[in-house]
Amino acid sequence: MKYAVPLSGGAVSPHFGHCEQFALVDVDEAEKKILAKELIVPPPHEPGLLPRWLAEKGANVILAGGMGAHARDLFLAQDITVVTGVVADDAEQAIMDYITGTLETGADTCDHSGGGHTCQH
Repeated sequence: MKYAVPLSGGAVSPHFGHCEQFALVDVDEAEKKILAKELIVPPPHEPGLLPRWLAEKGANVILAGGMGAHARDLFLAQDITVVTGVVADDAEQAIMDYITGTLETGADTCDHSGGGHTCQH
């Protein structure tokens, strides 16, 4: 499985579309161990681009602080599992917590429902 985690300042970014880089992490879920990690800079932000781009990179799961409903739908259309509300300083620890069932998530930090924005665009 390949996990994508948006990072800003080395921690999980509160909004994936405006992150500084992505950690792409290959994980052996059965063995619960990380096989490889690559840090890559995303292309300039453009609505709808990142779900396609991460699918081309082989991502199966994205762990993010938050994202809008449209982006979430685009990831799901690419068969990429979306986990939002992740607040973590370390991508690898967030992934390990997720695969062991101990990842704590809070509110999506980019909730576009209800007419109000809680993230910056």
